[in-house]
Amino acid sequence: MSVAREPEVPVYDLVGIGFGPSNLALAVAVQEHNDGVPAGEALRAVFLERQSAFGWHRGMLFEDATMQVSFLKDLVTLRNPASDFSFVSYLHQRGRLADFVNHKTLFPLRVEFHDYLSWAAERMSHLVAYDAEVTDVLPVHDEAGEVVCFDVVARDGVRRARNVVIALGLELSLPPEAVLSARVWHNLDLLSRLAELPAAEPRRFVVVGAGQSAAEVVGHLHERYPSAEVCSVFYRYGYSPADDSSFANRIFDPEAVDLYYRAPADVKRMLFDYHRNTNYSVVDIDLIDDLYRRVYREKVLGRERLRMLNASRVADVVPREDGVTVTVESMPTGERQTLDADVLIYATGYRPVDAVKLLGTAGPLARRTGEGLIQVDRDYRVVTEGGVRAGIYLQGGTEHAHGITATLLSNVAVRSGEIVRAVAATPRIGAAKPLALVRGA
Repeated sequence: MSVAREPEVPVYDLVGIGFGPSNLALAVAVQEHNDGVPAGEALRAVFLERQSAFGWHRGMLFEDATMQVSFLKDLVTLRNPASDFSFVSYLHQRGRLADFVNHKTLFPLRVEFHDYLSWAAERMSHLVAYDAEVTDVLPVHDEAGEVVCFDVVARDGVRRARNVVIALGLELSLPPEAVLSARVWHNLDLLSRLAELPAAEPRRFVVVGAGQSAAEVVGHLHERYPSAEVCSVFYRYGYSPADDSSFANRIFDPEAVDLYYRAPADVKRMLFDYHRNTNYSVVDIDLIDDLYRRVYREKVLGRERLRMLNASRVADVVPREDGVTVTVESMPTGERQTLDADVLIYATGYRPVDAVKLLGTAGPLARRTGEGLIQVDRDYRVVTEGGVRAGIYLQGGTEHAHGITATLLSNVAVRSGEIVRAVAATPRIGAAKPLALVRGA
């Protein structure tokens, strides 16, 4: 074990890694906790974000796209309805509260909700460091050999933490054979990549995927480029509608997390499979109907620009300097057609980031299940090996333990409150006097 004694290093109660909506909600929960307790009980926290500014799915901020969750599932309302960090408070501050009420909707524009998140992030700027990509998390031992802190190593320096909260969101999910390039994209960067296209009007786009993002990309391209053909390629026979009915939506309630967490493994799998159609590879019915109207209208008019290549797959991709040649195979018949396109866009979703990879040196401290999944307590604290008193918490990547809401906005407010309560209830190791700490692998 390498020794580096640093007895006077300042220690944070909480260091958050990542500053998307989940850790933004956590920052607000920390702030509101601190506002309600004596100064000596306030939590010292900082959040590290690799981006240079706050941003959330910027590449999909279409002007007419709406949220799929109610505005009441914002950063705070389900935890603290009186909070002035609510979406309603944001609307009031922006001078649009009455206008929004008259709009008679629960689902704001996505660009508006992004502005709300940015508004909250700006108010939390004193708790976040941008351009601070984390490269490692090092265990810090006391003289008895127990892990009592972590050194979070970032590009801009090191922070010592009694607790680390990881909220890295999702990473791109692509078919194994997909290779991104100048003309082969993932929809995550769509708007910025479209801005880089040559001035000449595109002739054809190919979009792969059957979920909400794919359908939105298809609709956006079809409207934005009135001379271009847009080909939607997906395995299914047709887009499947999302189940957003009232009873099914209860799977996103905070109470459902308790029920799911306590359920046997086979029941968890059953519930997850039953309710996949609330979120995974499904499309809002209004968007499905809109796309169908466009297809039918074009058939009537005799100029079909919007093509649904259903029950099909991409069999081959050959990049060119000015585009890409895509071979699409009909799975029922085996017939193939070749499409010369300006751009191929994979709108194939995302998958959770493996938090253990980011933990780096501290990664082996996390216990895993027999299926290789991270063991997590009900309060989102990672179950660790013996001799670890410092805490690791996850926001995201715990669907196997907490259910569908683990990666969604629906429960960020309540989850953040639970994590803050757990951290605040943990004794502050070494708070009364400096510890002789030892950093080691």
